[in-house]
Amino acid sequence: MRSNRQGDELNAAATGASMTGWEFAWLDGLAVASEPSWSYPEMARPLLRRAFSLLDLDTGGGELLAELSPLPPHTVAVESWSRNTPAARERLTPFGVSVLTELPAGENEFDLVLSRHGRLPAPDIARLLKPGGTLLTQQVGSDDLADLNSALGAPPPHPRRWDAEVAVRALEAAGLRVTDVREEHPAAVFRDISSVVHQLRTVPWQVRDFTPQRYERALARLSATIRARGEFTARAHRFLVQAQRPTEA
Repeated sequence: MRSNRQGDELNAAATGASMTGWEFAWLDGLAVASEPSWSYPEMARPLLRRAFSLLDLDTGGGELLAELSPLPPHTVAVESWSRNTPAARERLTPFGVSVLTELPAGENEFDLVLSRHGRLPAPDIARLLKPGGTLLTQQVGSDDLADLNSALGAPPPHPRRWDAEVAVRALEAAGLRVTDVREEHPAAVFRDISSVVHQLRTVPWQVRDFTPQRYERALARLSATIRARGEFTARAHRFLVQAQRPTEA
């Protein structure tokens, strides 16, 4: 039988967190996610300085894009999740950014396409990039926090493989030339069972049938592990790809 404290932790975590965009400040002090060795913002900034036009895919609430300002004169962001779209428009309109819910229909429109933890529709990116234009993307791979799923006795987080090799193959098939590929598995450290529950509620595709009630026993076991060891460590999965649309002859 679980302790009263364990029950209090699970009940508190089960209330969830109100969230728009991709802000995870509520995890401070509870979970520590190591960053990959590269810095996506620092890689994006020099590309932005050389670009006149930018497309940001799945911008979330526009938090990162706003931090990357000043932005190119023609900047478009795409965010299709209805909960995020109003937040993105409120945050990005002062920067002169148009926020759409669907990909633009044209072609040869953008010098730069960014996608951080968003979609990577290779044929559309190739269509929308100008000749000589650049794609920079950081993706969450299919093995992300798979150790957490295993600890809970849950199915793997993603039914299909998604890693740098698969992404590169799709981008090259669309006619893009890949210029940089990086892939790492940084640690994600959970120091309290409530951070685990918040993570699973906020990222519902991690354990697709998750409820605190359905996984109550598994959560209690994991809570005991955290108490005994002081933490639970799972491996994240990140990869980065930079590619270019060849200049037409």
